[in-house]
Amino acid sequence: MVEFPSAVAERADVRIQLLRTVPELQQAEAVLRTVWNTPDLAEPPLALDVMCALAHTGGYVAAAYLGTAMVGVTAGFRTIGDSLHSHVAGVLPGMHGRGIGAAMKSHQREWAAEVGLSSISWTYDPLIRRNAYFNLHRLGAVAEAYLPDFYGPLDDGINDGDDSDRLFVRWPVHATPHAPAPPPLPDPAAAEPVLEEDGNGEPLPRAATGGVLRCATPVDAESLRRRDPAAARRWRSAMREALGGALENGYRIDGFDRSGWYVLRRKEASE
Repeated sequence: MVEFPSAVAERADVRIQLLRTVPELQQAEAVLRTVWNTPDLAEPPLALDVMCALAHTGGYVAAAYLGTAMVGVTAGFRTIGDSLHSHVAGVLPGMHGRGIGAAMKSHQREWAAEVGLSSISWTYDPLIRRNAYFNLHRLGAVAEAYLPDFYGPLDDGINDGDDSDRLFVRWPVHATPHAPAPPPLPDPAAAEPVLEEDGNGEPLPRAATGGVLRCATPVDAESLRRRDPAAARRWRSAMREALGGALENGYRIDGFDRSGWYVLRRKEASE
């Protein structure tokens, strides 16, 4: 059953609202600073003046509210063609797992449909399991490209010291969401590994040429980045070579398994 955004928001106990006024957008900037743990003197993930411009010129800027408290923010801009690029989306610490991200995405999708757009695109860090599972499995977005160090150096409290590799994904506005019954993935255990995790938590690249591949992710990339930045960089390099290399060599990402594997399949000649 396709759920309307209001039902998704109701289940998350939040309301989603478009932002237009400067005080609302100032609060949104503060929420984004908190989400990304941005130092006071550093640029926020999305600056107030940019959000003002987006809101004034037909872009998308919205927030999730729990009661009167703003707990999440998402913003994007229209691209050439008929797509919305969702540049930023974040939920305050302590609010994950409540369905707020799904509610914001559903509202974004409804808005895109209302203004005549056909798809929504965005990027995410391919090392972060919960984001991969949400984007590829829960929403059913399609990965189109691996983008090495896409944003260049980022000096927020999450990405500082690491390359900003991203997966670029697209979500058709009128497609049926995967939940609650996504198409089954091939069993990762039966797929040929292109990247595994060894007994010490280190990335272990493999030479793989099978029709179906699996690519590992670290258990908690964000904690690893804080605890052992050098190990996090090794994972970044290995993921770039394995996942990025597979996409360049004719594979597509079929999905992401809850146990932490990307599942890839070799494209047919007609694709």
